[in-house]
Amino acid sequence: MYAAEVLGCFFASRETSSAMATPICITKAASIGPSFIFSTPMKPGRTFSCCRCSLDSKSVGGDVFSVTPSHKYDVDYLGQSTKGDLNVKFEHLEAFGIDGHAALEGPIEEVARTEANEAEGLLRNLGIPSPSSSRNSPRGIFCSRTLNLRSISAIGYDMDYTLMHYNVMAWEGRAYDYCLENLKNMGFPVDGLAFDPELVIRGLVIDKENGNLVKADRFGYVKRAMHGTRMLSNRALSEMYGRELVDLKQSRWEFLNTFFSVSEAVAYLQMVDRLDDGVISPDLGPLDYKGLYKAVGKALFRAHVEGRLKSEIMSKPEQFVEPDPELPLALLDQKEAGKKLLLITNSDYLYTDKMMRHSFNRFLPNDMGWRDLFDIVIVSARKPEFFQMSHPMYEVVTGEGLMRPCFKAKTGGLYSGGSAQMVENSLNIHGDEILYVGDHIYTDVSQSKVHLRWRTALICRELEEEYDALIQSQSHRTRLVELINQKETVGDLFNQLRLALQRRNYSRPAQTLAATNLDDEDLTECMQKLLIVMQRLDDKIAPMLEADGEFFSKRWGFLSRAGLWDKSHLMRQIEKYADIYTSRVSNFLNYTPFMYFRSQEQNLAHDSYSNYCSHFDEPSS
Repeated sequence: MYAAEVLGCFFASRETSSAMATPICITKAASIGPSFIFSTPMKPGRTFSCCRCSLDSKSVGGDVFSVTPSHKYDVDYLGQSTKGDLNVKFEHLEAFGIDGHAALEGPIEEVARTEANEAEGLLRNLGIPSPSSSRNSPRGIFCSRTLNLRSISAIGYDMDYTLMHYNVMAWEGRAYDYCLENLKNMGFPVDGLAFDPELVIRGLVIDKENGNLVKADRFGYVKRAMHGTRMLSNRALSEMYGRELVDLKQSRWEFLNTFFSVSEAVAYLQMVDRLDDGVISPDLGPLDYKGLYKAVGKALFRAHVEGRLKSEIMSKPEQFVEPDPELPLALLDQKEAGKKLLLITNSDYLYTDKMMRHSFNRFLPNDMGWRDLFDIVIVSARKPEFFQMSHPMYEVVTGEGLMRPCFKAKTGGLYSGGSAQMVENSLNIHGDEILYVGDHIYTDVSQSKVHLRWRTALICRELEEEYDALIQSQSHRTRLVELINQKETVGDLFNQLRLALQRRNYSRPAQTLAATNLDDEDLTECMQKLLIVMQRLDDKIAPMLEADGEFFSKRWGFLSRAGLWDKSHLMRQIEKYADIYTSRVSNFLNYTPFMYFRSQEQNLAHDSYSNYCSHFDEPSS
C-alpha cells in the first residue's frame, strides 16, 4: 500500500459574474479507489497557491459526488466490488468550465507523486496523522486477502476480547481460581499451585494423549513442546513427534484459540505434573492424560455455568476491563459511513448490557448509548452453531431480559439465539457484503467464512507485543541469519570434497581431473578444517536459535513464527481464514471506513533463495 492514503489534490478556479468562484479539490483514496471532491466558496478575484478545502454540505449531498449503488457495481482488476465507491460528477466541474481530466495532465506517476506530497502536507497542517504512520506500527491492520471496505454493507462484532479487552491476569486469573476451587472439591490436590500465564501463549496445541503442550509450524510439525510445566529437549521432541503431524481435526489435539484458553491450559499442565508425581488420589479412579484434561475442562465449565465468575466481573468491571476510548468512535465512523453494525456475542443479555455500558457509554458523544451504535444486537448466539445451523430466535423485550419468540430481526432490535442466515435475510445483505470481527479463530473467523463466505477480521491483542519484540530482535536475527548462511556455504564446500573422497574410495574418478589427482592428505586435511568450522558455527547458532523470540516468550518464541523462518500453525490459520487481522478494533479509527486493504506479495522458496549472499561468494580481486 502506498504511504499516502490520499493520492491527488488540485485546485482550479474560474472567474464568474456571480458572487463567488469555486475552487475544486480532487483527492484519491489509497492506491486504488474512487475520487473525492470537496468544494468551498471563494471571493471573486482571489488566487490560491496551496490546498485549502472544506466540506460544503449541499455539494457533498448530491451535486458533487455519486455513490456506486449495489445494483450497478462493477468488479475492479483485483476482483473487488466497487459498490460504495465515491465518484466524481464531472458534469459539476463542467458547469464551472473546468476540465477535471486536463487539470491532472502529465505522466500519471509524476502527477500521483506530486499530488500525494501536497495532500500529505494538507493532512499535516490539519493535524491529521499520516496514514503510513498507522500501517507501519504495532497497531496496523494487516491484510491476508484484498478487501475493499467500501463494498462492505454490514460489520458484525463479537464482544469478549473483541469490543472489550480484559486484563488477562485479572480475568483469566479469577477463572483459574474458580477452576482450582472446583478441582479441589472434586478431590484433586491443588495446594501450592498459582496462576502462571507465562506458561502458555495463544496458538499452542494441547496433546491430550501425552499430557503435552506443543507449538507446531504451518505444516503441523512440532517445533517445541512442554510436558506438564517442563520443556522437552530436541531429542525428546524428535523421538515423540518425529513422525507425527498435528491435525486439528483429530480429537487428540486441542487448539488454544483465544485468551479464554489460558486458564484452562495452565491448570491442565500443572495437574499433569501432579499426575506424574503420583499425588492424585486413586479414589478418583484410573486417570490418564486425556481423562485429566476432561476433569479440568469440567471444573472450568462449572465455574462459568455457576455464574459466580461473571457476577464478580459485573460488580467490579473496572478491575477486569481495559478501557479503549477510541473504540466506540471507530464504530461511530463506520455507522455514519452507512454500515449496518451488528453485535453477535455468546454472552447473555444482562452481562452484555452491563459490560457494554461500562466500556462504551462514557466515550460516546451526545448522550448516545451503546445500543444506538448497533442495528441488530444478538446475545446468547451459541457460536459456532450460529453460523452453521438454525436455532429459534427470541426478542429481548425487558431490561430484566424477558423474551418472546420471533421469526425476523428488525433494525434496532435486541435478540437471543437465532442464526446468521436469519440476520442475512432480515437485512437483505448476504455473503461477502458482511465483515465479521472476532478474536476466536474457529468460533468467529473460520466458521463465518466457511459456511457463509462472510469477510473476516481477527483481533489478536498480542500482535502489539510481538511487533515490538520483532524490532528488538532485528540485530539478533540478522546475526543469526549470517551465521546460518556461513554454515550453509561451508557445508556446500565440504559436501563436494566429501563426494570426491567417496568416489576415490570406490576407485572412481572425482568431479574433475584435478580433484582426482589431489593428494589424500590435502583432501582430508581440508575436510577436517571445514568440519571443525561447522561444529564451531553450530555451537554458536544453537543457543541463538533457542533464544530467538525470547523478547515475546522465553519458552515459545514468537506468536507468528515457528523456527527462524517458518510460520506457526496459528499464523497459517490466520492467513487461511482471516482476510485482515489487527490488535484491536480501535485501529480502524486510523484507516477510515473507506479503506481498500490490499494483500502483499507472498514470497516463495525460489524467490528468497536469490537473496542469499555471503562474502564467500564474492569474486576475489
